[in-house]
Amino acid sequence: LEAAMRPTQQVRTHAIRMAHENIDKTLKAGEAILAQFDLTRRAEATILRGPHEDLESYLEAVDTLKGISRFFSSNKNFRSSEGILNHVNGLLAKSSLKIEEEFKQLMTTYSKPIEPDRLFDCLPKSLRPSKDDEDENANQSDHPSKGLETAVYKIPTLVPPRILPLMNDIAQQLVQAGNQQSCYKIYRESRGSALESSLRKLGVEKLTKDDVQKMQWEALEAKIGNWIQFMRIAVKLLLTGERKICDQIFEGGNFNKDQCFAEMATNSVVTLLSFGDAVAKSKRSPEKLFVLLDMYEVMRELQPEIEVVFEGKACSEMREAALGLTKRLAQTAQETFADFEEAVEKDASKTIVQDGTVHPLTSYVINYVKFLFDYQSTLKLLFQEFETGNETESQLAVVTTRIMQALQNNLDGKSKQYKDPALTHLFLMNNVHYMVRSVRRSEAKDILGDDWIQRHRRIVQQNANQYKRVAWAKVLQALSVQGAPGSTGSSTPADLNSSGVSRAVIKERFKAFNTQFEELHAKQSLWIVPDQELRESLRLAIAEVLLPAYRSFIKRFGYVTAPITLHDLLLIFGCCAELHPLASIELISRLYHMIAVPELQNYLYFVCPLKHLSFMLTDGVAPKTLYFGEQHFLNL
Repeated sequence: LEAAMRPTQQVRTHAIRMAHENIDKTLKAGEAILAQFDLTRRAEATILRGPHEDLESYLEAVDTLKGISRFFSSNKNFRSSEGILNHVNGLLAKSSLKIEEEFKQLMTTYSKPIEPDRLFDCLPKSLRPSKDDEDENANQSDHPSKGLETAVYKIPTLVPPRILPLMNDIAQQLVQAGNQQSCYKIYRESRGSALESSLRKLGVEKLTKDDVQKMQWEALEAKIGNWIQFMRIAVKLLLTGERKICDQIFEGGNFNKDQCFAEMATNSVVTLLSFGDAVAKSKRSPEKLFVLLDMYEVMRELQPEIEVVFEGKACSEMREAALGLTKRLAQTAQETFADFEEAVEKDASKTIVQDGTVHPLTSYVINYVKFLFDYQSTLKLLFQEFETGNETESQLAVVTTRIMQALQNNLDGKSKQYKDPALTHLFLMNNVHYMVRSVRRSEAKDILGDDWIQRHRRIVQQNANQYKRVAWAKVLQALSVQGAPGSTGSSTPADLNSSGVSRAVIKERFKAFNTQFEELHAKQSLWIVPDQELRESLRLAIAEVLLPAYRSFIKRFGYVTAPITLHDLLLIFGCCAELHPLASIELISRLYHMIAVPELQNYLYFVCPLKHLSFMLTDGVAPKTLYFGEQHFLNL
């Protein structure tokens, strides 16, 4: 019987155990359901209060409701599951709207424009504007981008760090709720508006090519300087900061952050680049070359940051726009460089310098070339943009040599406008000497080389010799009696001196010498040799030719002239007074007693004309001492 009943007992035991297990499961399921109801009540209370008081608790309540929704979705056999699901989903819909409002509120509250002073404080000290900027800008000699390689920029805090995680949580909730487009729109509008306002406060404005073309050069130059500063601030500070904010707000989850950032920054980037485009496309002129190089430099400098800030396919259009501007600036700068060379050679200004000094074109071109050498590295990059070879150094030398040759060709043409050949050579001597001296004192020496310097020094010497020959030929001719009338046998013996030269001829030559010298003095006292060393060497060269001829003439024929008169003595006194004012009375006394000696009488007679040598070839101010006159008088 026991054996027969044993299977029946086992079945009953198993049934009882299963019943107990089912009861336990039911109780646990009931407890779980009750717990979900309890969670729902608490979450509902938080949702109804809204996110303003405690955003973190609010977001936790939303997560709780999402868990409840998943629970009842997987337990649809519970007869009240559909009702509770509808209730929970309704709460989630309400929470989504409130979260969106909170996100908008947060973005609006913490998306204020940055004041310019705050941005300037984030710049390296060398780039910060000072109170004396206006004065300093008028006398900037240093190349603006020197030393910027190691400059440190401090990215400003655009949104408090404690707020960014909350924004990220909200953004994730909105995306999970299917409201990503609303989320992206709020971000674009708030951050985009803040960025545009920050740039406006700085002074950024959108200008067209026509706007640029209408500006006076001084105004345009100032705006270009500002634009360079704005570009650095925009890329290195504002856009870099905005990119970090975007990455933190949309960190994790399924966000299209590159597209969001691109759409947010587009208007600001277009405004910034539009000015650069307008300048690059405006009418070319030589003075624009340096600002074009400055603009090209800053775009090259910012290229690495642009690549990082605008990474991703969505931002490719802005990367390409920036790169396109860099290439346009390079192209315009190169064309302007070529225009300058042509403009130098074809400069048709009719204005000539009446005194033979350095022409304004010469100083302009030399200063232009010297300034170019502040941009050597930039010019090499410029040539690399369009050259296939690596000979950028020689390319710069070739272009510089062509500019200098164009200047010399133009000066040769201008020199032909002078009616006086002596002034022609003086003009060329002054200008080529200025070119040589300037090159020797600048970096152009290393580019043009010693051969160029030596070749042009020879040109200076050739023109100095030609000036000396042409200007002083008639004066020296007056001191020669060869071929003069009466120097042959046509005169009577009484009229001839021991050299067989007519006294009348000698007197005529004395008179001619004085006349020629006075005329030369009147004319050349208006001429200028601005370089002191060149001026002194020229004076010495003239003296070395003129004084020996004069002494020789006096030695041979000095006794032929009439005795010195009181008028001559007074002239001598005037000359001596200029030389030695304190010794004038003593000198006049000594000279008066010398009149009895015929040779000294005639020698003294010609001291006065030679005093004019000191006034010739001045630097624009008549000297107070009479160098040649003094030297000649002391030889007495």
